[in-house]
Amino acid sequence: MLGAALIAVYAAASLALLLYGINCYVLVALFLRRRRQNAASSAEAIRIAEPSFDPSRRLPLVATQIPLYNEANVAERVLRAAATIDYPRDRHEIQVLDDSDDDTREIVDRIVAELRDRGHRIAVFRRKDRAGFKAGALAAALAQTEADYIAIFDADFVPPPHFLRHTLPFFFSDARLGLVQARWGHLNSEDSPLTHAQAIGIDGHFMVEQSARTFNGLFMNFNGTAGIWRRRAIEEAGGWSADTLTEDLDLSYRAQLAGWRTHYIAELVAPGELPPTLAAFKSQQFRWAKGSIQSARKLLPRILRSAVPAWTKIQAALHLTHYSIHPLMLAVALFAWPVMTHFPVNLPRGWLPIVVAALAIVVLAPNAVYLASQRSLHRDWPWRLRWLPVLTGLGIGLTVNNTHAVLEALFGKTGEFVRTPKQGASRKRRYVSRKSVAPWIELAMGLYCAISLASYLATGRYAIGSFLAVYSISFFIVGVLSLLEQGGPKETPLTVGTAPASELARS
Repeated sequence: MLGAALIAVYAAASLALLLYGINCYVLVALFLRRRRQNAASSAEAIRIAEPSFDPSRRLPLVATQIPLYNEANVAERVLRAAATIDYPRDRHEIQVLDDSDDDTREIVDRIVAELRDRGHRIAVFRRKDRAGFKAGALAAALAQTEADYIAIFDADFVPPPHFLRHTLPFFFSDARLGLVQARWGHLNSEDSPLTHAQAIGIDGHFMVEQSARTFNGLFMNFNGTAGIWRRRAIEEAGGWSADTLTEDLDLSYRAQLAGWRTHYIAELVAPGELPPTLAAFKSQQFRWAKGSIQSARKLLPRILRSAVPAWTKIQAALHLTHYSIHPLMLAVALFAWPVMTHFPVNLPRGWLPIVVAALAIVVLAPNAVYLASQRSLHRDWPWRLRWLPVLTGLGIGLTVNNTHAVLEALFGKTGEFVRTPKQGASRKRRYVSRKSVAPWIELAMGLYCAISLASYLATGRYAIGSFLAVYSISFFIVGVLSLLEQGGPKETPLTVGTAPASELARS
């Protein structure tokens, strides 16, 4: 009985992973078939609309919102970049949403006063508490502006000067367009193997996944920064909500369910900072994983009941539940040994190659996305692919971290919004993440997979054993590096609190 249950769970997890793997190839195919056509149409739309930016015409009021929380290293950079956006100053309002409780406040006040003296329309908004975290700040600030369009940039991003000129034209030509998203660039991708690998992962999402979805009329998500909203779309979708940790994903799906369209411009790049440490990266991934599953719980019933096409529903379900691959991967790693040794499955003759091929599809599927993105973005793409093993190891090694996040979301634990620490160029202050027991669990998983691997090799199962070798190495490396970071010198800690509701106070 126990053997049958383990085999069922193992088989179900493997088949689910195969489904997500196949969908990676589907997204690559959707991206490739319309890539050139849509790039040309985006450039043409911007060219045609350029005359509408004639200074003699009254352009719409735009608010650029910059949410901040303890960003001493990057606050000045983002504020100065926002002030360089090429748009009439009397029609461009910069809102600094500063929830900081450290010396970021003094930096913000100094730069804002300087920019205001230069004629910029800029104001700081501070709340008595962090109710709703980023979503709460965005919602409260929206009530303080009459702008028709809302651009949003996180503290670690650098808005390009032409951002509004290359996004607003799409709104002018489509009355039901609610969101335009730019592609994330990377300010620090060359810093370390970790940032190199992250850059490839981010490129895969933006260049392939986002392009495939927007090119083919599928639901696309706002990425929380480097995007611009039509105000009406935010309001008709129900506004910002703090009941998930991915308020951006939640709002963009609600807006599309309300009939608003979205657009993604791969050619418009807004550079941002990648998490510089493994702890910061794990913190970011935890929030994204938990928030995605929270959004799936909240929105999937509504999506399935909606009148959108079945194919759109399938892709939305796979998109929203994507982080479930981590508990599935963990289940496969845990059950591989007992299923194959204590409860051996006698496969029919000729099935072993099929099983091995299916496992290869699962393992290599993300690499197809990364390959397509790097080939589209960089002439030296073959050289950049040398970081793929690092990215693969990170994806597997973070399984414990992200499974924890998924389980918290499934069981309804709300938690707090832990923002990702940034270092910036000056690194005036170093924010470090809280210590965790996760590295010890990762090391235990590495040992368990190593024992499983030895058992497999002893029985001559070399093909399947190779996958366990990758799992074991990945868990060991991520666990050891995480412990080394935790054992480093004591730095200024990253503190995050929860708070009840309150209103904005304008400074």
